Amino acid sequence: MAWWPIGASLFASSEGSGLFIGLAGTGAAGGIAVAGFEWNATYVLLALAWIFVPVYVSSGIVTMPEYLGRRFGGERIRMYLSALSLMLSVFTKISTDLYSGALFVQVCLGWNLYLSTVLMLVVTALYTIAGGLAAVIYTDTLQTFIMIIGAVILTITAFNKIGGYSNLESVYLKAVPSKIIPNTTCHLPRPDAMHLFRDPVHGDLPWPGMTLGLTILATWYWCTDQVIVQRSLSAKNLSHAKGASIFASYLKMLPMIFIILPGMISRALYPDTVACVDPEECVKVCGAEVGCSNIAFPKLVIELMPSGLRGLMIAVMMAALMSSLTSIFNSSSTLFTMDIWKKYRRGASEKELLLVGRIVTVILVVISVVWIPILQNANSGQLYVYIQSVTSYLAPPVTAIFVMAVFWKRTNEAGAFWGLMVGLVVGLTRMVLEFAFPPPRCGVFDPAPSVLRSVHYLHFAIILCALTAIVVVVISLLTPPPTDEQVIAFMPGNAFIDLKK
Repeated sequence: MAWWPIGASLFASSEGSGLFIGLAGTGAAGGIAVAGFEWNATYVLLALAWIFVPVYVSSGIVTMPEYLGRRFGGERIRMYLSALSLMLSVFTKISTDLYSGALFVQVCLGWNLYLSTVLMLVVTALYTIAGGLAAVIYTDTLQTFIMIIGAVILTITAFNKIGGYSNLESVYLKAVPSKIIPNTTCHLPRPDAMHLFRDPVHGDLPWPGMTLGLTILATWYWCTDQVIVQRSLSAKNLSHAKGASIFASYLKMLPMIFIILPGMISRALYPDTVACVDPEECVKVCGAEVGCSNIAFPKLVIELMPSGLRGLMIAVMMAALMSSLTSIFNSSSTLFTMDIWKKYRRGASEKELLLVGRIVTVILVVISVVWIPILQNANSGQLYVYIQSVTSYLAPPVTAIFVMAVFWKRTNEAGAFWGLMVGLVVGLTRMVLEFAFPPPRCGVFDPAPSVLRSVHYLHFAIILCALTAIVVVVISLLTPPPTDEQVIAFMPGNAFIDLKK
């Protein structure tokens, strides 16, 4: 593939409907700081093309677990990483995209949430199964342009409605719902809404977490996640892979203007619905007691756009949903068939692998649909915060292992495996506590242990990554070093030499 469809596909895959709904919702709830999640990707994407892709290409691998399997030897790390990737697909990708797409259809057309989910699944499955990766990448490219055009029109219309950018801060800070809960402040907009860097301890998105913690999550997503790397590996050559990363980096600048700021405008224009805090009122508006900030983007579309353009924006959201879902379906089936099924069925035919991949996709979708009601009420109803927090509990150990596999020759299989296991146990403990003690509704006592609320999920990502790295170093030094065959062609210097040849 050439650089431009890959760059557009990298952007479209990350900007699924979950991101449209989630980014706009978090922008409505807390202001512009969430833009850091998008802008952080700009330099991590460059690390993908200049550091990681040459290593993956010279290794001759198809999937990310396969890279670790070859780098360390043995099967257990490869199997574990495949299973973890499938788990993350269910919790942070398929379920969130299905929910956000269905929520959009529900707000715009008044259809039932689950009926909308089923219809979107059918359409998406049809062309993923029919076309494979090439169809997904070219469809992503077309949909990227539709998304950007639709979002530009909506943003201009929204700013005209409030009298321009200069009025944004004043109208946002006045956006208080008429029905509030007495003796509380949760109905008030954040006073630091226009600040990117927030208090390091008490901020909703503290700046140490938004710089270092977020880089750990971004490295996992952009440099080690099958959905993303699979696209870069389809490039004609290394120059096209680099061009794709640069193009995608520029595109990642756009969501601040076309998704987050419209989310803030939506709260300013419709505070009684988007900013509701009273549980009864919120259930009427969006079916969730904890808040309705997730409806910020669809609410803006349905209220501000004329009929024809409203149809275009519904198409944009469906495009966003389908581009991310197709990417995940394609990558998940590749992961399962290549890294798990082929391990037990070495002589499996191409036809059998295709069938198994499709069955696995259906199973993942069913689990994701069952998970939607839990997701709906998680993290104060902010979908984007839910996605990032779950990623913070499960992804940092993977980032640590890949970085050490690429940069430290002495990392061996035992160190990597036990680092992953310790990281998994600690991360799952935090994740279980988070679901056992969800953030309370406005004005309700919070029974959660203080350690849960005092350590922000982005700070937890830093601690978890460091803990994993320490375990890897200690165990690697206490056990025999890897063989030369496990290091040659799996380290950056060797990869560059190999590619030059």
